Amino acid sequence: MEWAEAIGEAVKYMESHITENITMYEVADHVSISPFYFQKGFSLLCGYSIAEYIRNRRMALAGEELITSDITVMELAMKYGYDSPDSFTKAFSRFHGSTPLAVRRNKTMIKAFAPLKLTISLKGGYSMDYRIIKKEAFTVLGASKEFSYENAQKEVPLFWQEFFSSEKCRYICGMYGINIDPQMGNEKFEYLIADVYNPAIDIPEGLDVKTIPAFTWAVFPCRGALPYSLQDVNTKIFSEWLPALQDYEFAAGYCVEMYDEPGKYPNGTNDENYYTEIWIPVKKK
Repeated sequence: MEWAEAIGEAVKYMESHITENITMYEVADHVSISPFYFQKGFSLLCGYSIAEYIRNRRMALAGEELITSDITVMELAMKYGYDSPDSFTKAFSRFHGSTPLAVRRNKTMIKAFAPLKLTISLKGGYSMDYRIIKKEAFTVLGASKEFSYENAQKEVPLFWQEFFSSEKCRYICGMYGINIDPQMGNEKFEYLIADVYNPAIDIPEGLDVKTIPAFTWAVFPCRGALPYSLQDVNTKIFSEWLPALQDYEFAAGYCVEMYDEPGKYPNGTNDENYYTEIWIPVKKK
């Protein structure tokens, strides 16, 4: 299944099972794409994680039912996957800004959240540079932390801030940011802020040594201030490059961000010419 088709099929699947206890892993499995890449691509293209999309759609549908039928709050809670009216009321209030009882009694306004209709524009001859390289296994020394797929987009940047305010930055400059999920189906993945490992030095406490396997990598250059340059290229990978890809497919649950030395640029990582790369392991179809 092609990427654009897979996203559209995933949205249809979620809509047809919206009141069931579906997960990101079931959705990814339905379209035969690893959760590792599907969650990332879905979030980049749609602006929501899969779990956020499902929650928002459920709350929007619950609001519609509340004002157009006599269904009870208890029935709505059970229908949309909540264990109790209290937990449902809290979620409803966060989304709509009013409690279910206030909406029903006072005819308070509710929020709509329409089903996604994803349009991916494939532009022939788009100017997205990349190269395919083979790289032997390499070993890195890094600070490691585990993240859930759903919260990673917000929490990984905080991890970088935490890292640079700690003693660990004395030993690691942060040449790499590495996503690791070898099984490509776990609820969480490991993220590593790392440098190339020097076996001649002792491993400082709190740091880990990891070997990144040999792969064929698709390497995408990014030039510009962080984080915008990386975000822009990441979006283009999933919205332009991947849908048009004919010869290759994702090979494994790794993704590498390579950062140039900030001191080489007048404004560091905020410089308009600051250089980074995104590496994705690929294999021939």
